[in-house]
Amino acid sequence: MRSTTGFSLVELMVAVLIVSILAALALPAYRDYVTRGKLTEAYTVLSAQRVKMEQYYQDLRDYSNACQTGTVAPVPTGTYFVYACSNLSPTTYTVTATGNPAQGLSDQFVFTIDQSNNKASSGPTDWGGSPSCWIRAKGGQC
Repeated sequence: MRSTTGFSLVELMVAVLIVSILAALALPAYRDYVTRGKLTEAYTVLSAQRVKMEQYYQDLRDYSNACQTGTVAPVPTGTYFVYACSNLSPTTYTVTATGNPAQGLSDQFVFTIDQSNNKASSGPTDWGGSPSCWIRAKGGQC
């Protein structure tokens, strides 16, 4: 009788099938995990920018010219988000973080903060959004 060693083609195909199923389940969860990690940049930068805007207001009693280079509150920069200031007036401002598609983050992710510390966010359809907080996970969870 002949002795065989190794794997048969059927055994190999079963192993490939099992690995494929596990990968199909694990990759979306991993992708969401990486995205949540990138979102933390927006939370930290916007929170820090709010402090700088309040410092600017304490010095000049006006937000109108904030977010300019050379001031205590220049427009922030980041890797995963593009930042902008808007609604600048003597008593109001809004700082916005928009996802940077060049860094693998959808531009549908938008986070804002204003002079009253009102936070709002929006994201892709499966992530949702909130008019009163920053989303941190799928389904609009804050």
